Amino acid sequence: QVQLVESGGGLVHPGGSLRLSCEASGSIFSIYAMGWYRQAPGKQGELVAVKHNGGRTNYADSVKGRFTIYRNNAKNTVYLQMNSLKPENTGVYYCNARGIRDRERRAYENDFWGQGTQVTVST
Repeated sequence: QVQLVESGGGLVHPGGSLRLSCEASGSIFSIYAMGWYRQAPGKQGELVAVKHNGGRTNYADSVKGRFTIYRNNAKNTVYLQMNSLKPENTGVYYCNARGIRDRERRAYENDFWGQGTQVTVST
């Protein structure tokens, strides 16, 4: 199995920065895509950013130019650098990993999720 552990959330003023980290552990040979989703109070969860193995990256329109996602494949870790934060970026951020192959090159059928980390942007 695979476990995802996130860190880096917290309280920040508008205009501030935070960096989220998510490390995947377990029987892992490769991970096709790692990304971040946000669940804001009273709203549907949404994709924030995702980075694929080949380098392709997707961002929500609302975070383009402010957030950067990057991976360290050797450490099975994904990061989300969030700059110029706004109150509307508040929510619980969940790390997601999919398309994982274990050390015997077998594919896991399901995605894996972290436990979530709270990000609050407020004065």
